[in-house]
Amino acid sequence: MAALLRYFRDLDLAEEAFQEACLRALKTWPQNGPPRDASAWLIFVGRNVALDTVRRRAKQTALPPEEALSDTEDAEAAIAERMDGAHYRDDVLRLLFICCHPELPATQQIALALRIVSGLSVGQIARAFLVSEAAMEQRITRAKARIARAQSGEDGVPFEAPGPVERAERLGVVAAMIYLVFNEGYSAAGDASNAREALTEEAIRLARLLLRLFQAEPEIMGLTALMLLQQARAEARFDRDGAVILLDNQDRALWNRAMISEGLALLDKAVRHRQPGPYQVQAAIAALHARAARPEDTDWAQIDLLYGTLEIMQPSPVITLNRAVAIAKLRGPEAALAMVDPLGDRLSGYFHYHGVRGALLMQLGRTREAREGFMTAISLATTAAEAAHIRSHLDGLT
Repeated sequence: MAALLRYFRDLDLAEEAFQEACLRALKTWPQNGPPRDASAWLIFVGRNVALDTVRRRAKQTALPPEEALSDTEDAEAAIAERMDGAHYRDDVLRLLFICCHPELPATQQIALALRIVSGLSVGQIARAFLVSEAAMEQRITRAKARIARAQSGEDGVPFEAPGPVERAERLGVVAAMIYLVFNEGYSAAGDASNAREALTEEAIRLARLLLRLFQAEPEIMGLTALMLLQQARAEARFDRDGAVILLDNQDRALWNRAMISEGLALLDKAVRHRQPGPYQVQAAIAALHARAARPEDTDWAQIDLLYGTLEIMQPSPVITLNRAVAIAKLRGPEAALAMVDPLGDRLSGYFHYHGVRGALLMQLGRTREAREGFMTAISLATTAAEAAHIRSHLDGLT
């Protein structure tokens, strides 16, 4: 998509060409086997599809004056030559910055990038934003229409790769989009029916590309460290049957120590800049878990303080919900429930809210309320693993 958009400068054309290339791949690859370089194959076929579309459009367009035609070069050959020699594998980062144009509202920027760059469905994006699919569909449609107007020059918004200053201005939105991609893949892990796990690797790859552009930016270091520290636990998060294993019950010998070391080193480097930000704080929380050899060694008091800092930096009911888990460890389930209950209106459609609340009620012996909370959580589960985990709690209620 990024390579096609770079050279044809038409989002709808690039999407159509890419989809047609995928359809042809589904027809030919099972018979002939996949090509050595799948991306190059898709780009080549997509390019030809797009060129055919351009030719058809040209037949419906009046020819320019003869004097203009006489000096026109073979535009199609030039496009093909540029695409064949392009470093298209890094074009995705360029496309990210294009989607995150400041003329678009931030929510539209992230939604569009998730849809166009990472291929998430409208439903998946809607879940990430805690809105309905219909609302998210409208948001994405408006963003695409805005870009189409920009491409046609109707509103004077240049649809170009940003320069250094513009990249810095858009960096926060790009980072947020990358972390949403990571979370979509992270939440899908362990679910055999879900093919989104590769998104975690893609998000980490994109973050590394950002680090190449912004080598002294502590928040990008923090973002990369955060994802590495979380991904390091991947092998221990589910059992052989795909059932969820909570952090306290994970076999820490399965944690990826090389990934943890890299994440901790990046976090330490970021902290030395003395420019704290939300990703660095979240990475610091993940680091406290990573450094604890046993669950009982976890510094929950420090985690509580870090979540308190995060609430000031980036107020969110989800952050408060996470802080309540630390409070439960420090002061017990009743104190944690007092923090969780006021969040109900804002998190009524959030799976983890009902799961955490049900667990706290269960610890307090309020069985009927706990069962209600768990049933609601199951209805909101987005993966089979999430639903099975809650059912195991329900089975334990008497």
